[in-house]
Amino acid sequence: MHGCGNDYIYVNCMEEMIDNPEEAAVRVSDRHFGIGSDGLILICPSEVADFRMAMYNADGSEGKMCGNGIRCIAKYVYEYGLTDKDKISVETKSGIKYLDLTIENGKVVLVKVDMGAPVLCPEQIPVKIGKDSCIDQTLSVAGRDYQVTCVSMGNPHAVTFVEDTRGLDLEKIGPGFEHHEAFPDRINTEFVQVLNQKEVNMRVWERGSGETLACGTGACAVVVACVLNGKTDHEVTVHLLGGDLLLHYDEQNHTVWMTGPAEIICDGDIPLD
Repeated sequence: MHGCGNDYIYVNCMEEMIDNPEEAAVRVSDRHFGIGSDGLILICPSEVADFRMAMYNADGSEGKMCGNGIRCIAKYVYEYGLTDKDKISVETKSGIKYLDLTIENGKVVLVKVDMGAPVLCPEQIPVKIGKDSCIDQTLSVAGRDYQVTCVSMGNPHAVTFVEDTRGLDLEKIGPGFEHHEAFPDRINTEFVQVLNQKEVNMRVWERGSGETLACGTGACAVVVACVLNGKTDHEVTVHLLGGDLLLHYDEQNHTVWMTGPAEIICDGDIPLD
C-alpha cells in the first residue's frame, strides 16, 4: 500500500506473526531482490486500542510512528473486513492515534488522523543543541550552515527552509543530517519551500530509508515549524513528491491533524524461511 507514494508492505498479524520483523523488513523492502518498499508495517492486536501498528524501516530499524502508514492501516482494516467502524484507534510506539475514515461506495477515500502534540523540547526530540528550544537554530552540515527547527511527532524531524526544493541533491545532503552528532537517534530531515501562506513544497530524507516520496509525520513537523517561524497559516497543504497532504496545527489544543489518501497496490504471498 502507499500513502502519497510512501509505500510499505503490510502484514495482517491478526492472523499470522513474523518471528524476525527486522530481518524481514530488510528482505522484503529490497526493490531488486524483494518486493520493494520503504519498509514493513505489521497490523497487530492491541489491548488498549482497536489495532496496533509495528513499523520497520527499510534497513530493519524500528520506527515509532508513520503518518502515511497509519492511514493505510485504516484503509486495510476497513476494506479487508477487520472492522466496520469509520472511527478507529491505533496503538503506536508514540501513543494511541485516532482516525476518521471517509468512506464512499464501501471504499476508504480519505483518512484524517489526530497526530497528537508536537514535542519541542530538545532533550525529548532528541537533539543536542545546548539550548531550551531548537527553533531557527544554525546547524553546520558538511561545511554548510542551515537554519533548522526540530520537532518530534513521535519521530524526530529537522525542518529547514530552502528557496527551491527541486534542485537539491538529497543523496549527498541527507546522510549528513541523518548521522549528524547533534542527533543521537538520527533524524528525518524536511527541506521546505514556502509558496504562500497556505502551501509549501517538501522533500524528505528519512532515517533508515533515504529519500521517500512522502512522510506523514514529517509533513506534521513542517506545519509546526512553519507556524513557529511565521512562514504560513495554521492550515497548510504540503506538496510532496508523491502527492498532497492537508495539515492543520491547532495550537490551542496542542495537536496536529493530517488528512490524506491511502491506496492498495497489490496483495500476495512471499516465503520468509
